[in-house]
Amino acid sequence: MPLLAIETTCDETAAAVIDRSRRVLSSVVASQDELHARWRGVVPELASRAHVERIVPVIDEALARSGVARESLEAVAVAVRPGLVGSLLVGLSAAKGIAAVLGCPLVGYDHIAAHLYACRLAHGERMTYPCVGLVASGGHTSLFHLRSPLELERLGGTIDDAAGEAFDKAAALLGLAYPGGPSMERAAARGNPAAHRFPRPLATDRERMDVSFSGLKTALRYRVRPPGAPDDTPLPTGQALADLAASFQLAVVETILAKVDLALAKTKCRVLAVGGGVTANTALREALERLGKKRRVDVLIPPRELCTDNAAMGGIAWERLERGEDDGLELDVRPGTDRSAARGR
Repeated sequence: MPLLAIETTCDETAAAVIDRSRRVLSSVVASQDELHARWRGVVPELASRAHVERIVPVIDEALARSGVARESLEAVAVAVRPGLVGSLLVGLSAAKGIAAVLGCPLVGYDHIAAHLYACRLAHGERMTYPCVGLVASGGHTSLFHLRSPLELERLGGTIDDAAGEAFDKAAALLGLAYPGGPSMERAAARGNPAAHRFPRPLATDRERMDVSFSGLKTALRYRVRPPGAPDDTPLPTGQALADLAASFQLAVVETILAKVDLALAKTKCRVLAVGGGVTANTALREALERLGKKRRVDVLIPPRELCTDNAAMGGIAWERLERGEDDGLELDVRPGTDRSAARGR
């Protein structure tokens, strides 16, 4: 009997049905990109309202596609941390309602740990422990030492902006469409990554596994509009735009890569698990694969649909259910940060 997983941590309303063997029977995601494009970033109030409108249709569609009757569900799982509190509460309310009606277990899961568990769904038994985990997304950029699916030790991460946020803001500086990650990647495909040398903050520090992208964004801003330039300075276009995008993308990729390399060296792990929306970026995926070959490490990267926010990765809830755990209707959200990814729940 399968479980229903619900994901509403940010601006994707998602539901999936996953059986005990970790086979994804259905996965439905409703994006809110069009709602937030005007502000070039997620507006929390708009996000939570959109979740309210979409959560029931998305759940119904996931059940319909799976061919599983609601009464046949063994459990309900829901992401309860980290995320936007209003968005999280919508998903939790729906999950509680279904669990209460069915009288089945209700378990919460950590969104960050679930991103890494997507590697288990995609690669099966190749996902072994201990391993190093990289989560790079719009809200998180962190490295973990995983001792099991539910035991994560944070090794380091961003001290300011996440990689995805940096891409969004860089795209805004260059006049590209939101969301910034895909727009920057498309523009970078036509550019010369060696055209500009942007800083790689903390990349050469071989002690800390932290990263920083704030200074990198500032460097791009001054390259687009130097200090003292008039406000009506035209934005770069054509090849100039492509070169800036490619050079910025390379700086982000090399910054992340330096810390992944350091984590592998310090932990001596032979497996690298990767998750989060930024890891859908082709340049980053290829760079991680090259690093894996250099270090003779098995690099596990999910397909792109499992990198961006989805509910299929909520299959991690089976790890708790198989230990006999049930949070019950007292379950609450814990918005927090990616530092909340930790032992147990």
